[in-house]
Amino acid sequence: MMEMRHGKETHRATRADVAQLAHVSTAVVSYVFNNGPRNVAPETAAKVRAAAKKLNYRPNSMARALRTGSSKTLGIIVPDLSNPFFSDVYNALETNAAQEGYSTLFMASHQDPNKELDRVSRLIARDVDAIIIRSDKITAEVIEAAKNLKIVVRAGAGYDNVDLAAATARKIVVMNTPGQNSNAVAELAIGLMIFMARNKFTPGTGTEIHGKRLGIHAYGNVGKLVARYGKGFGMEVYAYDPFITDKAVYEKDGVIPVGSVEELYSKCDYVSVHIPATEQTKKSINYDLLSKMPKGATIVNTARKEVIDEEGLAKVLAERTDLKYVTDIAADMQVVLNEKFGNRVFATPKKMGAETQEANVNAALAAANQIVAFFTKGENRFQVNKW
Repeated sequence: MMEMRHGKETHRATRADVAQLAHVSTAVVSYVFNNGPRNVAPETAAKVRAAAKKLNYRPNSMARALRTGSSKTLGIIVPDLSNPFFSDVYNALETNAAQEGYSTLFMASHQDPNKELDRVSRLIARDVDAIIIRSDKITAEVIEAAKNLKIVVRAGAGYDNVDLAAATARKIVVMNTPGQNSNAVAELAIGLMIFMARNKFTPGTGTEIHGKRLGIHAYGNVGKLVARYGKGFGMEVYAYDPFITDKAVYEKDGVIPVGSVEELYSKCDYVSVHIPATEQTKKSINYDLLSKMPKGATIVNTARKEVIDEEGLAKVLAERTDLKYVTDIAADMQVVLNEKFGNRVFATPKKMGAETQEANVNAALAAANQIVAFFTKGENRFQVNKW
């Protein structure tokens, strides 16, 4: 029996107990027992096993099922083992999958999320029925290798890192988890506005966002929260979304709808961008649109870099020394923008929108629940590809 004693109390040792004793994350403990130590430093694996032995901890039924090849295989692809998202998804999947009779869990890791899944991850993909990803790419190559794959869940709203055409051709369901990261992104958007209003916290006189006009470009989950928080700061909020034409949707939130994207940009001191990167939207925020912004305006991009026409942005910033641009997704020419425009531009060192503990937990639980519901009930509410 897996036990540890504290005075007269006896309880079953957990991964967290082992992790605490070994001074590692629970993700590392999971990886050692579920996949073997091949991607964990030998000394770390030995330390984890020693801690487990001391606590009389043994791999759970999910790990044993993995080695015997029984049940379904649920795969998680994460950039690195230290990512808290890894632990959150593991815990959510372990609980929900076990409750529904699924006892298998497979986890993979690679070091560079900008690359295609590496050889190990592609090998793992051959056996999995489901994959959860964050920023990693599910390419046509990976889909071809994943012979048993039934579903891919992108833990987050955007899904342009999945080859939808390849997945659809194989009738593999692709889902996202809309709304789970929304608050984190919305808070960042407001924070970036204040950051730029105060001249990136450099010495000198800044401005306030109170009383300014805020434009929301796309009134989805994030856009609605940015509008609410903007109103909390005393901003006058406008919004444009071509897919939401009912004025009552905006007005019940105290938001003023406008009739065109040109009107939004020409009217607002701050425009917060929340449009996806599609063939219709890529480079749609261009020189002509940006030129319409009022004096001293700032554009805030927490969406996708592809929606910005970078050459047009550089041109308007050169002509309009009063304009500012701040983004959570560095432009391809960000170095040039920084050199030319200094304090008037800023990009976060990496995409930070969803990088909060709360967002990780929310996305992990949603992804885990959606996979279990798909296999047990056939639910596909958040499917983004159709056939």
